[in-house]
Amino acid sequence: MTTSLTRALIIGGGIAGAVTAMALQKAGITAEIYEAYPAGADDVGAFLVVFANGLEALRVIDAHGPVVANSFPAHRVTFIGERGEDLGERPLSGAGRGTGPGPRTLRRATLNRVLHAEAARRGISVRHGKRLIGAETVPSAHGSRVVAAFADGSTAEGDILIGADGLHSVTRGLIDPAAPRPRSTGRTTVSGYTRDAAAVPDAYTMVFGKRAFFGCTRAPDGEVWWFASVPGPEPDRTGPAAVTPDTWRRRLTALLDGDGTPAAAIVRATAGDRITAAHSYDIASTPTWHTDTMVIIGDAAHAAAPNAAQGASMAIEDAVVLATCLRDRADPPSAFTAYDGLRRERVEKLVATSAGMARLTDVDATGRPPRRAPVERGGAGGDNWLTGYRIAW
Repeated sequence: MTTSLTRALIIGGGIAGAVTAMALQKAGITAEIYEAYPAGADDVGAFLVVFANGLEALRVIDAHGPVVANSFPAHRVTFIGERGEDLGERPLSGAGRGTGPGPRTLRRATLNRVLHAEAARRGISVRHGKRLIGAETVPSAHGSRVVAAFADGSTAEGDILIGADGLHSVTRGLIDPAAPRPRSTGRTTVSGYTRDAAAVPDAYTMVFGKRAFFGCTRAPDGEVWWFASVPGPEPDRTGPAAVTPDTWRRRLTALLDGDGTPAAAIVRATAGDRITAAHSYDIASTPTWHTDTMVIIGDAAHAAAPNAAQGASMAIEDAVVLATCLRDRADPPSAFTAYDGLRRERVEKLVATSAGMARLTDVDATGRPPRRAPVERGGAGGDNWLTGYRIAW
């Protein structure tokens, strides 16, 4: 079946937006991206992992090459306790499966940049400074169209509108004003980079500290990339940033100093301008993902706590699956229904799984983490449902 769609409006110029535009182009649908920010990418200091399932989804649209070329692998994860005791190791989820590359680590800004560069190479345009404030469905000679309104007074018209506008999605609220809001996980993820410390190559080292969870890996050039999960309340998003990077370094060092691990020394060796922090949120379930002309994908539909590190991969999967549905279905409503049916169970399971992983780093009333059994060596665990997922184009 050949789709009758000719033009899609994509709201959000992040990872999901770029991949959606390329996937739609492969499906024969023209797409244009509308990004609220004047230029660049947010979360410029954070890094992430694209797992095998995300890489294989990119492979479907032949966009995996730039990601692999601008990232580095890690094949195993080791665990240590608060006294530095060995808690075991296992292969990193999805490492070594099949013939494709395993998990790849890179900065979020780098992933955003290389995907947008590839989209631009394919002739896909991005309009910056376009903050969505409204959208309405209007009748047309061939059914319905959607008109998007932006804060600068401009409008755009297309067959469909795809909200790839992230955690605090405007599109989600336009589709359903009663949609659930992101909920705080009670944790902030702090991350940083330093050349004045050491870490194990080709691996992630995870530290169950008394008062904070810490992880690190080493890039090929020797730089240590680290992150920590710090308990704390949701910040006031309406006011100025109350905690500076230097303050985060001091606070995190104090939390880690009592442990017999290298975590505190790694944080202490990191300059303040190499530290970034972001509070963590999730959305357990969004009941309504679409109308007849609008649909949400990625974090706009199903945000997960960062513990499973699958946010980018899930958004990439969403984009490619949505494109196949729009290509193969007679009209947008049936395509959106098919997309919901193919994706909802999987992504909601991921959100729940990631929330469960977050609880493993909690501390009890005494300030100590829960009792943990040593991690079995060798086996990768039951993660094939997650990283073994493949999309048939």
